[in-house]
Amino acid sequence: MNSGGGIADIGNARGIRSGGGKREGQVWKENFMQATQVIRTHKMRSGLLIVGVAVGVMTVLAIVTVMSGLSKRIREDFVSANRPYLVVTRFDPMQDERDRADVLRRKELTADDADAIAGEIDIVDRVDFEIDPGGRMWVLRYKGERTNLIQIVGVSYSFSHLFNIDIDEGRSFTEFEQDRKRRVIVLGYGPSKDLFPNTDPVGKFIRIDNHEYEVVGTFESRKHILGSLGDNFAIIPYSTFEKDMSGRFDENQIIVSLKPGFTLEEGEEEITALLRARRAVEPGEENDFHIMTSEAFKDLLSDITRNIALILVIISSIGLMVGGIGVMNIMLVSVTERTREVGVRMAVGAKRSDIMQQFLIEAATLTGSGGTIGIILGLLAARGIARLINFPYSIPAVWILVAFIFSASIGFIFGLYPANRAARMDPIKALHYE
Repeated sequence: MNSGGGIADIGNARGIRSGGGKREGQVWKENFMQATQVIRTHKMRSGLLIVGVAVGVMTVLAIVTVMSGLSKRIREDFVSANRPYLVVTRFDPMQDERDRADVLRRKELTADDADAIAGEIDIVDRVDFEIDPGGRMWVLRYKGERTNLIQIVGVSYSFSHLFNIDIDEGRSFTEFEQDRKRRVIVLGYGPSKDLFPNTDPVGKFIRIDNHEYEVVGTFESRKHILGSLGDNFAIIPYSTFEKDMSGRFDENQIIVSLKPGFTLEEGEEEITALLRARRAVEPGEENDFHIMTSEAFKDLLSDITRNIALILVIISSIGLMVGGIGVMNIMLVSVTERTREVGVRMAVGAKRSDIMQQFLIEAATLTGSGGTIGIILGLLAARGIARLINFPYSIPAVWILVAFIFSASIGFIFGLYPANRAARMDPIKALHYE
């Protein structure tokens, strides 16, 4: 019994043996041509194997591509500033909550600290003082309309200069309004549409608890990864927040951007020196505040998404392992069917390494073909998913190469046993095989 190329290529057999006068590249070429002939001869089983590998590679590459876009989207949404910045807080926000008990007794950062940073450090460009309400939320009302619970943050007038959230209607509040503790508010896209679906909100007065606030502006939709939750906020002057809304769980923070030409490390050094002096931290003592750069935050987010992507890739790679078992199965059948052909090749001088090379190239051709199809399908699937969920479409060029090499390697690894079995045949018995 014979199949595929069978002994149809027996005329080339002498040329495929070692030292047959042909260059190594020609030997590989002929083995590859024979492999493609076998695939054409056994379209059904070869096709099923190629589809299995293609689906596995497509899944892996689609996951990697989508996660790469997700990582980029997260960085854009959560580090949404016009330029790199530093964040000064009482404690490291990434610190385990169980380790925070001692740091909660530290002095709060103040607006005076923010003013000192702005006034005494020459390399500083903008400074924003913010009050985070610690998870507290409010309902906003206008006549018969009301919002869901939203977060209201007290910020300085520099907020709109530091962060790239565009104003939709009206304006942000001014330094004058901040200093006078005016009850003015800039609404996020969500509460703006809840309260004023068909009306210009600018100049209207809304009620928060027992106070009335004038709407001076609204933000455009951020198209945030959190969906409508990313637009479910409002800002007021921090001075007004202290007057009307302050609570025991508030956390103050200072956001600082630097003038062009200066590094975040330089800014961190100068801010650290200034705050240690202002907060009377003794030489040798640990800082009673924490400074985090936007770049460090980006790296943290990237690490999280990278680890998630790695776990998903490992899980989805199981499918490729199953495909590898299929390769071994098919190659064992192929070796059995082509026993006589192997015997003829060995009889005319082919060495064991030549036989192994032939079957390994055939196995790698099968999985490599599936990998190529899977790469194309994976990129198309990722592009479709990215458009559907509004993620950046980020093509990981390195992973495309890795996916192809990995799919071809599956053929080599799982084809090793069948190829070795073929190479160890007794040529006399193989020639008498029916």
